[in-house]
Amino acid sequence: MKVVLSVVLRYLELDHIPSVGYSSWLGSYVSAVKYVSNASQILQEGYAKHKETPFRVPTLNRWIVVIGRSHLEDIKNSMDDELSLTETANDSIKADYLFGPEIGANPYHISIVRIHLTRNLGLYYPDIRDEVYTAFEELLDLKDNAWKSVVAAETVREIVCRVSNRTFVGLPLCRDADWIDLNSRFAIDLATDANILKMFPMFLVPLVSKILPNTAASIRRAMKHLDPIIKERLSCMRERGDDWCDKPNDVLQWLIDEKQESSTKQLTLRVLTINFASIHTFAQALYNLAAHPQYVQPLREEVEAVIRQHGWTKEAIALMRKVDSFLAETLRLEGVTTTSVQRKAMKNLTLSDGTFIPMGTHLSVLTHAIHHDSAVYENPGVFDPFRFSRLHDNESENARHGMVTVTRDYFPFGYGKHACPGRFLACNELKTMLAHILTSYDVKFEDSISRPTSMHWDLNIIADPTARVMFRKRTDN
Repeated sequence: MKVVLSVVLRYLELDHIPSVGYSSWLGSYVSAVKYVSNASQILQEGYAKHKETPFRVPTLNRWIVVIGRSHLEDIKNSMDDELSLTETANDSIKADYLFGPEIGANPYHISIVRIHLTRNLGLYYPDIRDEVYTAFEELLDLKDNAWKSVVAAETVREIVCRVSNRTFVGLPLCRDADWIDLNSRFAIDLATDANILKMFPMFLVPLVSKILPNTAASIRRAMKHLDPIIKERLSCMRERGDDWCDKPNDVLQWLIDEKQESSTKQLTLRVLTINFASIHTFAQALYNLAAHPQYVQPLREEVEAVIRQHGWTKEAIALMRKVDSFLAETLRLEGVTTTSVQRKAMKNLTLSDGTFIPMGTHLSVLTHAIHHDSAVYENPGVFDPFRFSRLHDNESENARHGMVTVTRDYFPFGYGKHACPGRFLACNELKTMLAHILTSYDVKFEDSISRPTSMHWDLNIIADPTARVMFRKRTDN
């Protein structure tokens, strides 16, 4: 009865905001069921109708209030005790119950990624380049000049995981098959358990979370890999001090150096959290490269000219503007999620347009809809790989149209002070992967195959997991 009363009160509190779908209390549940498999379409319809005016949509767990591009400054200027990203994540993936409350209560790993990792990308870059080269060589295993067909999403997911973990935990663990498998699947395991928890009323969530198998099993599996490494490093610190010869220079060591946590489980949870947050897909870019062979030559010419002058360095990657633009356009058109900006109101507040937002309300900005808005982009439904490099060439602000840049027109990595701190690493990895493919391989789809259509489920945009792409060693290299 208490749960039902809470839902009714929430419905009444948001009655001043127009809704998409059935607006009655009982009818909203019908719309919520439809939302699960048609969220993208429902949100797009709401955006087309309301644009900058807030509207609300029902989900199985709560109402979501969708705000417009003009409200991004409200997000940017808000304090965490007003609009919280952490609490949104807790409600979405039940992190406090599946991970434990320490991750959200003391997210010191975020500052490590934002400060230490970003500032040291130049030092890390040779390792990134080496892992990209080695991973492609081992996973593709091409013979002579023969074409080879691979499942694209699965192959590049493993490569991305290896490259990221070269930075997170170093060699040799970053190449361990079981470590790569568990981190590649961890997001699925976590989402599965979180979705199960969402089916239960809040008073049962703590109990049910203790018997769910997926996340807990992944944590135990990861601890088996990290336990001997952590113990060895802690032993070295006790015997030799904070600095010693051949001390590892990776994210795991930086976590240890902070001396805020020392148990294997605590440090394992941090590494898994960073892995989870570093998810990005290269499959969409690979599909675009295979679907648009006319762009291969200008991309190759840029990469080869830059590499001839600067070698494989972080500085060289920064100069690859067409490569950057190709990936930025892929993110604009496809992205990873329908909305990259989400917050929870921690107190009653009023937006800059006068809209009242009650405490506990979840807010979202529709990244995908804005990125496809003809008022924002010319021909928004067309893949134009050099859209951003042309803007770059036509303006004096060099970094304004880069892939990592966050603006009111382009924000696949979020917005404001909580924009993804790992986006600089992710972009360096993706650009290196695309540059490596351009210089080393020819790619195409199998005969009579066109670009695969993305799948939409809830707020997620998923690259076709079954599509195959063919590789061969470059014949004109």
